[in-house]
Amino acid sequence: MAHKKGQGSVKNGRDSVSKRLGVKKFGSQVVVAGNIIIRQRGTKFLPGKNVGLGRDYTIWALVDGRVRFDRAGRRVNVDPAVEAAASAN
Repeated sequence: MAHKKGQGSVKNGRDSVSKRLGVKKFGSQVVVAGNIIIRQRGTKFLPGKNVGLGRDYTIWALVDGRVRFDRAGRRVNVDPAVEAAASAN
């Protein structure tokens, strides 16, 4: 009988790839329609005006504009960009 444990596989030799969750665009940052604002698991942040909610709870911008958080920073909105080019002509 062996007195020492054999050199088998280690118990803690694996790790998962990080999912890169979190806030991608912060308050008052300019976003283009389709930009991802938040990647999350569950509705930690709630969708507000002019944002969409994906089936994996990703929140993204539906219009061009600026990101705004309200409800103590837990609801995300996008305020539409004012057409500056139209008023300049």
